[in-house]
Amino acid sequence: MSSKIPILPSKEVVRILQKLGFIKISQKGSHAKYKNYVTNRICIVPMHYEIAKGTLISILEQANIELEDFLNHL
Repeated sequence: MSSKIPILPSKEVVRILQKLGFIKISQKGSHAKYKNYVTNRICIVPMHYEIAKGTLISILEQANIELEDFLNHL
């Protein structure tokens, strides 16, 4: 399963989250907070050059997004 998980730049992760209805509500240092007002879910995205596989899994769990749904928006 881990081979399906890409290593992406944070800008790409944010772009997909925004497509899925997430809006940036705040940022503290290098970590931005995004909220989906429909599902009332919040996720934290580190604004680093690349998002590691484990970090991406954590973001998707916070956002309650399936990996396949996320990958369909690439």
